[in-house]
Amino acid sequence: MELDDLLYKPHVELERQGPGSPEMTIKALSFLNDLDKISKVVDFGCGTGGQTMVLAQNLTGEITGVEIYPQFIDVFNDNAKKLNLQERVIGIVGSMDNISLPKDEFDLIWSEGAINYIGYEKALNYWNGFLKKNGYIAFTSPSWLTDERPAEVEKFWTHDGSCELETIGDRISIMLKAGYSFISAFTLPDNCWTDNYFIPRETATKRLLEKHSGNKAVEEYIENDKYEAELYSKYSRHYGYVFYIGKKI
Repeated sequence: MELDDLLYKPHVELERQGPGSPEMTIKALSFLNDLDKISKVVDFGCGTGGQTMVLAQNLTGEITGVEIYPQFIDVFNDNAKKLNLQERVIGIVGSMDNISLPKDEFDLIWSEGAINYIGYEKALNYWNGFLKKNGYIAFTSPSWLTDERPAEVEKFWTHDGSCELETIGDRISIMLKAGYSFISAFTLPDNCWTDNYFIPRETATKRLLEKHSGNKAVEEYIENDKYEAELYSKYSRHYGYVFYIGKKI
């Protein structure tokens, strides 16, 4: 088994691959008008589809989930079948920043916990091309919640260049420049991190460690996960995931 496959294995078992909840997904949907007219949706970075299935249960249109890891898509499509949603919900393997999808065709782009992996501004500009005029975009992104920015938090989130923290105001400004009007933003509550992500992830990684005891890469991976949870517990008032909702101009 390749190292990446091994390390992502615990996440395949999780309902969600990042902070969130069905309640917050539904809350974000509440800011969209005429939900019955949303016929085509794409969920970028869909993971195993925890939030996608909630979307499908609250919308009547077709939903395409896009995820780079085939293991996630296998579970995604199995979940759609279990819920009898396979006729209008399908997961495909692909990259969020290089995907062959119809231009100017989607009514809604969704993405929970994934946008920063390809770059916030880059994603908003690239995804804009897939939306119809007046189509919606809704996504979560890690953001500073206070003017104080603990160095320990900034170092963790930016150490490998794969993610960055910005203020909510900065996030909104970038949205506007990328060709969207701003509708709303709200912060995910603590239970979205703890109960729905950190605790299930800890259980899954413990099983991984039991199977691969002595594997240094696995041990380092799990220690990093523990540190992330400790960091959030210590500094959660300063940063968190924020749901942003906008509309293509």
